[in-house]
Amino acid sequence: MSQPQTRPYAEHRPAYHFLPPAGWMNDPNGLIHFRGEYHLFYQHNPESAVPRNIVWGHAVSKDLVHWKHLPIALRPDKPYDKDGVWTGCMVDDGGVPTAVYTGVHPEVQCIATSKDMMSWEKAPENPVVAAPPPGLQVTGFRDPYVWRSRDWWYAVVGSGIRDVGGTILLYRSRDLRRWEYLEPALVGEKAKTGEMWECPNFFQLGRKWVLWTSPVPLGRVLYFVGTFRNHRFTPEYQGEMDLGGCFYAPQGFRDARGRRILFGWLWETRPEKMSVEAGWAGVQSLPRQVSLSPEGRLLFKPVAELSRLRREHVNLPAQLLRSGEEVVVKGIAGDRWEMFAEIHPQEAQKCGIRIVHTADEAQVTTVLFSQANGTLSVDRSHSSRYEEVARDVRSAPLSLKDGEPLRLRLFVDHSVLEVYANEHTCLTSRIYPQGTGGYQPHLFAEEGTARLMRIEGWILDAIW
Repeated sequence: MSQPQTRPYAEHRPAYHFLPPAGWMNDPNGLIHFRGEYHLFYQHNPESAVPRNIVWGHAVSKDLVHWKHLPIALRPDKPYDKDGVWTGCMVDDGGVPTAVYTGVHPEVQCIATSKDMMSWEKAPENPVVAAPPPGLQVTGFRDPYVWRSRDWWYAVVGSGIRDVGGTILLYRSRDLRRWEYLEPALVGEKAKTGEMWECPNFFQLGRKWVLWTSPVPLGRVLYFVGTFRNHRFTPEYQGEMDLGGCFYAPQGFRDARGRRILFGWLWETRPEKMSVEAGWAGVQSLPRQVSLSPEGRLLFKPVAELSRLRREHVNLPAQLLRSGEEVVVKGIAGDRWEMFAEIHPQEAQKCGIRIVHTADEAQVTTVLFSQANGTLSVDRSHSSRYEEVARDVRSAPLSLKDGEPLRLRLFVDHSVLEVYANEHTCLTSRIYPQGTGGYQPHLFAEEGTARLMRIEGWILDAIW
């Protein structure tokens, strides 16, 4: 369903990222691959582009690319969830789709089941977890994530211990209705990893276990890779999922092909007034496939199905890029495109891609690799003439091994910019240029010569 192009800020509305027809959207919920279809639920206010009166929106897809909007799944209509049906997950309980979610009265854990993935019945046993564990002074108690191991269901609930730090509380159940509290599976340090851990995901990947969570008040996504024994998780590697400043509350699931896939909420970095005038706020990231490097680091790449969006193709020959020069990729322009660039920095201290607004070249967003500093940055300081929107620089550590090229994969979708580097570093941004016209990539090098080994790009279809 398309938005009328006469609406304010219509040029900012994404065309192939998932978002509802109108209103507010935040966390992805209840992701599941069930009977050959992908289901995406999400926190949603269909009435206005503000985070109030939240329901569970619902959409379905056969390919993770083209989505059909379905009726609202869950509403706050019971005493235990009257103030909100908040984030949760979805499991297949012997062929019965079962949502496990947080109801707000105050924060309690609830379940709802369906026979057809369209109509939902809340369990008479709700709330199935009516309060945090006794004796713990918690700073939150929400966002259950559930998995099955042999004869038991296990769940982690996002929480925090006052004056100590964020934590995940571990539970188990035989039937999803009667839950036994076990213990904190991991407790963080308030000064380093936040005071409360929202939206935890906890799962096995290969021989390791992975926890990711969105700490309050950090506003980022941390992940830990390690071992899980005797109800305790021991991290061996810690990283950050996306340092672009706009990515939060990701949820993952395993599909029928065995892939671990995630979506994350891309929030707006414009004032609420602009979102209300536009009639929408919040976007889901592209679906990302997650894997594990030999060193225990998480790797991310867009799912292969996204290639179905590709149309006009551009392929430039290998060439040198001298300091002060630019290579303009003339075959790529507009509001919807994908580009892959493989660059050997050689002696260039800096290199990257300028995303130039075609109608107003003063509006430009720069993706910059600094070989000297070992960083990858997205510079939005000149991305818009709107003074109200966020215009800053976001950076992530990125160092290349000897002889390793910089591999950049960019997705531009109106106000969304997703940057993937060497499959392990992600920077997702929101950019709001003033005026229509789209963008064009310019590759550059500074303080030395770099070599462009591969430049390939595509204009992408709109799905909305």
